[in-house]
Amino acid sequence: MTTAVTADRTVDVDAEGFLQKPEQWTEDLAAGIARGEGIDPLTDRHWLVVRFMRERYLQNGQAPTIRTLGRESGVSTKELYQLFPKGPAKLAAKIGGIPKPHGCI
Repeated sequence: MTTAVTADRTVDVDAEGFLQKPEQWTEDLAAGIARGEGIDPLTDRHWLVVRFMRERYLQNGQAPTIRTLGRESGVSTKELYQLFPKGPAKLAAKIGGIPKPHGCI
């Protein structure tokens, strides 16, 4: 585990930049992570996906897969790839302050 310094505090991240302690997440931190990944600003559709990912993770300890995202988030798989071109599940998890989903490269 390593640390990353944000504008206002230090957070614990893994080697790929995923938060290791979801309780350290804030929406301001999410916006900063998104900017670092080339997504600026986060639109309402981005937030819908990010919040869905976070909620599912906090409910059951696992991030949803891309298939679950496309079926249950209210955002189609095609739109997910438009919103998060570098990989929707992985990037939304990173922005949402949760660990990388299983199966993501």
